[in-house]
Amino acid sequence: MDNKGHIESQISKLEEKYKDSGQDLSAYLDGLLYQRYLTYWDYIHLDTLLSLQVPRTYFPDEEIFIMYHQITELYFKLILHEQKQIVDDKSQNIDFFLEKARRINSYYEALISSFSIMIKGMEREQFLKYRMALLPASGFQSAQYRMIEIYATPLQNLVHHSDRSHFSHVNTIEELYENIYWKKGATDLATGEKTLTLKQFEYRYTPRLIRIAKQLKGNTIYEKYLQLPKDKQDNKALIAALKRLDLNANVNWPLMHMGSAHRYLGKGQEEINATGGTNWKEYLPPSFQKVIFFPKLYTKQALNNWGKQWVDHIFNPEKRIK
Repeated sequence: MDNKGHIESQISKLEEKYKDSGQDLSAYLDGLLYQRYLTYWDYIHLDTLLSLQVPRTYFPDEEIFIMYHQITELYFKLILHEQKQIVDDKSQNIDFFLEKARRINSYYEALISSFSIMIKGMEREQFLKYRMALLPASGFQSAQYRMIEIYATPLQNLVHHSDRSHFSHVNTIEELYENIYWKKGATDLATGEKTLTLKQFEYRYTPRLIRIAKQLKGNTIYEKYLQLPKDKQDNKALIAALKRLDLNANVNWPLMHMGSAHRYLGKGQEEINATGGTNWKEYLPPSFQKVIFFPKLYTKQALNNWGKQWVDHIFNPEKRIK
């Protein structure tokens, strides 16, 4: 087909595309003539993006703190973008499932590898001062991270491990949500009551998170995996990708936060509370949480020892396995 024939074919396709819009193609072509050329800065709203860092103090490193958390939330949005595609897919195509799981892992690993910005990229003295202007805000209040967990696995697997045996699939979403693991990490250290950080979060996001959990009932990523034919469930590459996802989300990522908390909050004779009053020593360690998205992929021993070897490796070098 020559160039003229190609153009005529494209025009015919455009006419077909726009015939049901109530306007003919010429109206859309007029719009194209009047439209400005697209620029990089307009396309990604660069000026708006760069204006979103608004420190509450005059300490220079607070801007680093803000930007890193904003970057983290953008990666969380990318993870959710892939999770939603897995959940919505009806094809049971193993290659599609595997590609999405690999993408999610790449996003997690980019976050994990970049966390040195938080661990080594700020002055501890500055952090301990400007953090007091952030009360009671906390990274604990990341709704996207809670959504990632809810998309990944049924709420039964997110109930705190000390209570998990008391719950089953007959419990309501509301009952399960009320006993979700992370709520135990946001209790006042002195009284055991909910912190303001948790109360704020629940008021803002509980209806949305419960609604998402109800929409996903029977259709989380773990359940999508279990619905695959047996030969597809046995796919070694998919199993490896899901295990890697579990490790990234529920061991490596929390451990990076643990390392950061130890650097900024755990030095000296007296440990410092997190900004939201969260009990970070109980909340962050994977071996304490025992959150596992895909439990049927592991042996009983692996489930019992979940996260322990990584915690020992990093924080208890005398217990390292030789």
